[in-house]
Amino acid sequence: MLVSLVPGLGFKAESSSSSSSPAEPPPGVAAPASVVSELQAALALAVQRFEAKDVDGVLVYVSEQYRTGPFTKNAVRQDLIGIYAVYDMVRARVRIDDVRMVGDHAWVYSTGEITGRLPWVGTWVRFLAWQRELEVARREASGWRLFGYQQ
Repeated sequence: MLVSLVPGLGFKAESSSSSSSPAEPPPGVAAPASVVSELQAALALAVQRFEAKDVDGVLVYVSEQYRTGPFTKNAVRQDLIGIYAVYDMVRARVRIDDVRMVGDHAWVYSTGEITGRLPWVGTWVRFLAWQRELEVARREASGWRLFGYQQ
């Protein structure tokens, strides 16, 4: 969110392995249902702001301390401005697949896609899709916010 509570914010290469060894169990413990519900509610509101092309409204769901690799909150702002300049309408479809609590952080795994409508042509194109991607969120004074991997 992106890929995450805020769709389209996280971009990372996926690698696949042909190894037949079993997958490692995910870190942390399963999040309580109440936490998952809170995160789903925050995601729904963030998607509404994203589809309304409201940069500041989307960024409400991103911590001031957000960092994932080279991405900071300011980089997310610039990405959103760029997306909104290219597409006259955007849609996000995001599903939370799993939430694991690792200390005070929620590791949110999501699947989704982002589409945009090209102006003048009126054609919708998918410009971002992901499956079971990780984003880290934490509860702050104003609610759940994307925090990033802090690498």
